[in-house]
Amino acid sequence: MTIKIKKCSREDLEILQEISIETFNDTFKDQNSPENMKAYLERAFNSKQLEKELSNISSEFFFICFNDEHAGYLKVNINDAQSENMGEESLEIERIYIRSKFQRKGLGNDLINKAMEIAIRQNKKMIWLGVWEKNENAIDFYKKKGFVQTGAHSFYMGDEEQIDFIMTKTLSEP
Repeated sequence: MTIKIKKCSREDLEILQEISIETFNDTFKDQNSPENMKAYLERAFNSKQLEKELSNISSEFFFICFNDEHAGYLKVNINDAQSENMGEESLEIERIYIRSKFQRKGLGNDLINKAMEIAIRQNKKMIWLGVWEKNENAIDFYKKKGFVQTGAHSFYMGDEEQIDFIMTKTLSEP
């Protein structure tokens, strides 16, 4: 079993889009209407949008590969790329997406650790993320990793307003 994390580039757009749509759909289709899912997927993961995100110097994407197969990815944001104004001393984990067949293999841990490594290297004091209030498995995972709920914000799935918990973790000095 080999696990590798590698930075994504614009050349990876197609596989990034494929994993984004697959994992988001697998995770949320049962709790949302087909119309709202379709609207969100078309807006969030169209080629133009993903290319814009890949080009943003304040965002980074990393694939995680399991036995040389793309298993998922991580997206982190700093500065003005953050989806909430959390300040220059913060790093946002915007996405941790793992394909269904690779879940429960510790890959989420590897991606959280990668995000923390990036944050520490960039002298960030806090790492944060938004997670849907109904995604109990993810909330439990983040709590085990030391995140605490510190707020909430709106997230729109098509025309439906949903609530994401904002969870933060203060990074200790090395």
